[in-house]
Amino acid sequence: MSVDPPKIIFPCPYPIKVLGRADDAFRVTVLSIFDRYAPGFSRDNVVIKDSKKGTFQSITVTIEAQSEAQLRLIHQELMGTGLVSMVI
Repeated sequence: MSVDPPKIIFPCPYPIKVLGRADDAFRVTVLSIFDRYAPGFSRDNVVIKDSKKGTFQSITVTIEAQSEAQLRLIHQELMGTGLVSMVI
């Protein structure tokens, strides 16, 4: 028996966590991608956390997701930077 994953009903609030090496270029690049593909997201709600040793960083941005295509584009763009290790 196959169970389909739940469908997302758009538009909806959608948190995206991005992991990479901690440095200014990582933060600037990640936030600029969200500016381009999810304009109007609240920078006040962006959560940035450093790893225990400070080598890595996670940036969680909650956007108002409009479509699966938008989410795919954001993921592709983030992974294509070479600065991002993982997008959750």
